[in-house]
Amino acid sequence: MARPRKPLLSRDRIIEAAGALVDAEGLEAVSTRRLAAALGVSGPSLYNHFRTKDEILDAVADAVSARVDLSMFDGGQDWRAALHAWAHSYRDALADHPNIVPVLARGPGRRPAGLRLADAVFGAMTAAGWPAAQATRIGALMRYFILGSAVASFAGGFVDDRTAYDPADYPHLGQAHLLAERGREVDEGAFETGLAALLDGLALQYEALPAL
Repeated sequence: MARPRKPLLSRDRIIEAAGALVDAEGLEAVSTRRLAAALGVSGPSLYNHFRTKDEILDAVADAVSARVDLSMFDGGQDWRAALHAWAHSYRDALADHPNIVPVLARGPGRRPAGLRLADAVFGAMTAAGWPAAQATRIGALMRYFILGSAVASFAGGFVDDRTAYDPADYPHLGQAHLLAERGREVDEGAFETGLAALLDGLALQYEALPAL
């Protein structure tokens, strides 16, 4: 029997095509019509794998979550070092796919990789001695911070035009026009500064925990 000329449709192919569309054009660009055209199939055939567009976007989001390294929570590192390494891995994954962040911000729902991520963080914090309630808050806090850092570039919000920041109106923004060309440096520095501040604050709370 001759092999089909086109690869058979699969969940992975749909996720890959949807992810590429999200990366290139944003969430609103995803539709069954666009995906079917990109995959060379009829629109209804997608419904053999996903019931709705939201299910497809959830799968794309989960594929991004699956790229986050969780090994630091099994390697014997202390909780602070583990959180630091995990935060950078998570941000790196999101930096490659910023358009999917609004879907991830809804929470893990039923997404397997997202749930494994939440489970790993919570488990590591409770194993380190954090009370369960506080471990939950730490997981939430870290997610807010990491996702927020991936939504947009602070430095990218300024334009490379000195005249846009008249000292008469903005006396402290005389160098703001330089931020745009230093976007990556500024944003990465801000992330590391914020992460250090969060972990320093958590370390103080940890030291104040009642002895087990």
